[in-house]
Amino acid sequence: MKKIVYVDMDGVIVDFQSGIDALSMAQRLDFKDKYQRCPGIFSLMKPYPGSIEAMKKMFDVYDLYILSSPGWYNSTAWSDKHAWVVKYLPFMERRLILSSQKHLNMGDYLIDDRTANGAVEFKGEFVHFGTKEFPHWDGVLSYFGVN
Repeated sequence: MKKIVYVDMDGVIVDFQSGIDALSMAQRLDFKDKYQRCPGIFSLMKPYPGSIEAMKKMFDVYDLYILSSPGWYNSTAWSDKHAWVVKYLPFMERRLILSSQKHLNMGDYLIDDRTANGAVEFKGEFVHFGTKEFPHWDGVLSYFGVN
């Protein structure tokens, strides 16, 4: 039986900064310090380096899901995140879970760059992406024995 792994989107498989960079100057000024509230921003983001290949490799070995917290003050975040998955990770389309209560999901691992939204309360193992131990996808793949 495969172990269950949840992977966060923003800052892990999605490069949030690329969405900010794609905004118009007016949007950057209007949403300064609250970019996650900008309508459509999630549809503008590019994949985080190495994330697409890593997800494909992990999919073959683990029961893999995307677990992301949508922006509560941005109604397009929900559909934009789905569209992003369809575009870049179509094999994961029906494996997208949107929730701000990540600790309620049962599984073995959660890969996330933040400790918010229940990530540190997750009952399985929390793999803190972007830290010294897991600075990028190569480190995560090595830890999970998928190279």
